[in-house]
Amino acid sequence: MKRIWIYIILVFVFAFTFADKYSYRSLQQQSLKRGERIEYRVHYGLINAAEGVMEIDEKVHWMNGRPCYKVDIYGNTIGFFDMMLRVRDNWGSYIDTSAIVPHRFYRYIAEGKYRKKEIVDFDHYTELAEVHRLDKHSGKLKEKESFPIPNNVQDLVSGYYYLRTFDFDTIRKNQIFQIEGFFDDTLYHMKVEYLGKEELKTKVGTYDALVISPIMPDNSLFKGRNPIRAWLSDDKKKIPLKVKAELFIGALEIDIKDYHSGK
Repeated sequence: MKRIWIYIILVFVFAFTFADKYSYRSLQQQSLKRGERIEYRVHYGLINAAEGVMEIDEKVHWMNGRPCYKVDIYGNTIGFFDMMLRVRDNWGSYIDTSAIVPHRFYRYIAEGKYRKKEIVDFDHYTELAEVHRLDKHSGKLKEKESFPIPNNVQDLVSGYYYLRTFDFDTIRKNQIFQIEGFFDDTLYHMKVEYLGKEELKTKVGTYDALVISPIMPDNSLFKGRNPIRAWLSDDKKKIPLKVKAELFIGALEIDIKDYHSGK
């Protein structure tokens, strides 16, 4: 009888330990809404180079038994740039509506003659990311590989939406925070600096905006301190309004041109 009680106690200890270690966080946020659609213009100087769309599907999708936002980002070149290097890219993520972590990431890349098709499934209980590399023509599974991931890791798409859930009133100007990200089979410790607030005029109105900047390693592409900056509206939606990258020759800018709020 004594041994039975020991077994029962061990089962309860194990159960509570397991639940505590692998429980999903719950973030309170009002930024992400189903049906949201944002359109962008990409330009290099005065030359229009590309167009982009970020949209959240109107339906709730289920992955790993959890409700998710399905987010797609589309990008394509236009005009002269389309003749030089034709780009038709689709990046997407199924993002947990409560924890704001990815359950699945995918990218279908068509840039000139280059093609890449990949799906990454995230298992936050086993702390593994399973990368599925697909044949670039048929789309059939070519190979798969698993990688360890930390708690609450982000992919490239979900990480950007996760930034929109931050309470920037609790962050000091020039404070640096870190996001754990998994991309291209590699774990990144992305550091981001909060630069403060600015007024920003856009095609969809004038906004008080929050300015953030990823801290870049030394490279030969960008110049100056904070070469990449992003502007988010300083309200509950935190709409991504603009991204500017200072290059050694000129600057590349992504500006909002249309916005439809979700529900």
